[in-house]
Amino acid sequence: MKRTKLLTGLALLILAGCTHSARENAFYTDYVNPFIGTGGHGHTFPGPVLPHGMIQPSPDTRIYQWDACSGYHYSDNSINGFSHTHLSGTGVGDYGDILLMPTTGKQEYQYLGYDSQKTAYASDFSHEEEEARPGYYSVHLKRYNVKAELTATKRAALHRYRFPENKESGFIVDLDYSLQRQENANMELEQISDTEIVGWKQTKGWAEKQDIGFYMKFSKPFTCKIIDTPINTEREGKPFVMNRSKALLQFATENDEEVLVKVGISAVDINGARQNVEKEIPSWNFDSIATAAQNEWNNYLKTIEIESNDETSKKIFYTALYHTAIHPSLFTDIDGRYRGIDGLIHRAETDESIYTVYSLWDTFRALHPLFTIIDSELNDKLVMSLMQKYQEGGILPMWELAGNYTATMIGYHAVPVIVDAYMKGFDKIDGQELLKACLRSAEYDTTGIIASKRMIGGLMPISKYYKNKIGYIPYDKENESVAKGLEYAYNDWCIATLAQAIGDTATYERYKTLANGYKHYYDTSTGFMRGKDINGKWHTPFNPRYSDHRNDDYCEGTAWQWTWFAPHDIEGLIELIGGQEKFTERLDSLFTADSTIDGPLVSADISGMIGQYAHGNEPSHHIVHLYNYIGQPWKTQQLVDTILYTQYFDNPNGLSGNEDCGQMSAWYVLNAMGFYQVCPGAPIYSIGRPIFDRVTINLPDKKKFTIIAHNNSRTNKYVQNIRLDGVLLESPFFMHSDIMKGGQLEIEMGNTPPKQ
Repeated sequence: MKRTKLLTGLALLILAGCTHSARENAFYTDYVNPFIGTGGHGHTFPGPVLPHGMIQPSPDTRIYQWDACSGYHYSDNSINGFSHTHLSGTGVGDYGDILLMPTTGKQEYQYLGYDSQKTAYASDFSHEEEEARPGYYSVHLKRYNVKAELTATKRAALHRYRFPENKESGFIVDLDYSLQRQENANMELEQISDTEIVGWKQTKGWAEKQDIGFYMKFSKPFTCKIIDTPINTEREGKPFVMNRSKALLQFATENDEEVLVKVGISAVDINGARQNVEKEIPSWNFDSIATAAQNEWNNYLKTIEIESNDETSKKIFYTALYHTAIHPSLFTDIDGRYRGIDGLIHRAETDESIYTVYSLWDTFRALHPLFTIIDSELNDKLVMSLMQKYQEGGILPMWELAGNYTATMIGYHAVPVIVDAYMKGFDKIDGQELLKACLRSAEYDTTGIIASKRMIGGLMPISKYYKNKIGYIPYDKENESVAKGLEYAYNDWCIATLAQAIGDTATYERYKTLANGYKHYYDTSTGFMRGKDINGKWHTPFNPRYSDHRNDDYCEGTAWQWTWFAPHDIEGLIELIGGQEKFTERLDSLFTADSTIDGPLVSADISGMIGQYAHGNEPSHHIVHLYNYIGQPWKTQQLVDTILYTQYFDNPNGLSGNEDCGQMSAWYVLNAMGFYQVCPGAPIYSIGRPIFDRVTINLPDKKKFTIIAHNNSRTNKYVQNIRLDGVLLESPFFMHSDIMKGGQLEIEMGNTPPKQ
C-alpha cells in the first residue's frame, strides 16, 4: 500500500529547519495507518473523516454479510463507489448512503442480483495505487482510468477526480444503494441546475428509520438522466420489486482534467445539507481542505506524546488513537438543527452538539474513560447528548444509531458513562436529573417510550422485571440470562454510587443490594457463572465452552469469559470463588485452558484467544488487571505485554476482533501508556506494563501528566517500583484526580518480577 513515510533519518534533519508547527503537522499523522483493521474482522474503513465528524466518505468494496459492516474489506479487489456514511468496527452493518462513482464510456447500472457483492459500475483497483492518511484517501480506478481523491470537513466531503480524455465521462449518483441491502422508502432525486443535484431518502435497516438528504455541487456542468423505474426481481428466492433512484451524469473531458464534487449530508432536510457544504467548503481548493483535515487530526493526536525507539508500536498507538475519534459522530447541522430520537426536528443550543453512533456496550469500558482524560469537554457533550435523547425518547439509549433506538446488545450502559463522568467532575446537569434518567433504564416499565413495539421490547426486556422481582434472571424466562444479570448488577452498582454521591440514601441502599445480584449465578460445584431456572435449579447440561451465538445463557461469549464480570465488587468475587488462593488458581486456568469452543453456532466474536481469554471481544477486557487485586501484579504485566504485542499489528489484519467504535483501540491506548480503568464509575486506574519510554498526556487545561518507564525494553516487562510525584506507591493503583492535576508517574522496569 502507498502511505506517507515515517519521518526518520534525513527527513528529520530536513525538518529541523522547519517551523515548530510544520514539525507537529508532519509527525503525528505520519504514524497513522487507516488500513489497520480493514482486514480480518476489524471492520474499519480507510476513507477520510474528521474527529467525530458527521460525514465519512469512503470506498465500498462489498455490500452485505458480516465483513461488509464498514463497506470495505482489504481482501477485495473492486470498488463499487464512494458512499458518505460508514460505521467503524461494528458487528452489525448499516449506512453506505449516497454513493458516487466516476465513469467513462457507456454507463452500466443494471441490477446484478440479490447475491452480488458488486454494482454493475464497479471498478477493479490495486492496493499499490491506493493511499490513505488522516483526512485523505486516493485510489486509481482501473476500469475508468480515473484517479479518485477524497477529503472531508465535519459535515461535508470534497472529491477530486482526474479523468482521461473521453467524450463520455461522467458520474453515477446512486441513491438506492446502501450497505446490507436496506429497504428504501420515499426516495427523491432532482437536478436543480447543470452543476447541482439533490436527493432525499429514508432507509430501514439496523436503524428502523434513517432519514438522510444530500446536496452535490460539481465543478463542471453535466447533462443528467434520472432512473427511477422499479424493476421486478427476486430476493432470497421470492419475487421482489426493487425501487431505483439513480442519476446518470455525463460530460466530455480532456486528458488529466480535474473535476471536483462537493457533497453535504443532513438528517434534517436538503437545505441543511446545502448549508453544511456552503459554510464548510466555500471554495474548490481541495488541498487546503485536506491540509485543514490533517491539522485537525494532529490537534487530536498530539494530546498524547510518545517517546520510544519502537517505531512499529508508535504506528499502532497513533492509529489506535485515530480510531478512538471516529465515533460517536456529530449529528447537528451547521445551523444547530438535528433530527431527535423522537423523529422531530430540534435545534441545539449554540454551545451544544448532538451526537450519534453510541456503541455503549463496548465503549463504556475504555473509550469514554479515555475521553474523560484527554478531552473531558467532549465527553461532557456526549453525556449531555445522551441525556437529550432520554428527554426526547423517554429512556436512555442502549445502542443509538442515526437518531434511532436499536436495542442492540445487553445491559444499560449509558448509566456507567454518565456515572463515571459525574464521579470525575461532570456538573453540566444536576445529579438528581442524572439519577432519574439512570433509574428509568433499571426499572421495568414499558410505558412512555417513543419507539416501535418491537424496539420497546428490546429496550425494556422482561429480564429487568425478574432482576428487580426475584433478584436474578431465570434462563427459562429470558435469553442470555447470565450475561444480562451480571451486567445489570454492575449497572445497578453505578446507580447506587450516583445515589450515594448526591445523598439519596434510600436509592443507594436498594441498588447496593441489587449490585450483589451477580452472586446468584455462581455455581460452586463447577466454578463458573451459570444459568438457573425460575425454581432456582441449574441449567443442565452444562459446558463452560458452549456457545450458541445470541441464543444461550451468555452474550457473545461463554462461561469461561463471563465468570469474571463483577468489576464493581472484585473483593466480593474473590470471596465468592473461594478466597484468594482459589481465585488465583481459577484465574490462572483461564489463560492456560484449551481454546476450543463448542456449540452449534459458535460466536465469531469469541476471538483473540489466550487460553479461554478472548481479547477480540469486550467481556474479557478487564480480566488481565484482576491479578493486581490479588497481590500478583507481575501476571497482569506479563499478560498486558503479551496482548499488546500479539493482538495488535501494523497491517490490515491488525485487530483480533471488531474495532467496535473505538473500544478495541482505546484498550490499547490506555494499556500501552501503562494503566487501565477496571470499573468505570470508580475513578481508579490499575497499572499494567507501559511499553513506551515516556508518555506525556496534554490535559485540556494545559497541564501535563507524564509517565516515565525507566530501564524499559521488550524483555524488561516487569514493574520493580512505582513513584507518583516522587512518592513510592505501595500498590499498583492511582486515582483519576492524580492525572488531572498534572504530575509524573515513574515506573522502574526489570526483566524479573520483584520479590515484593
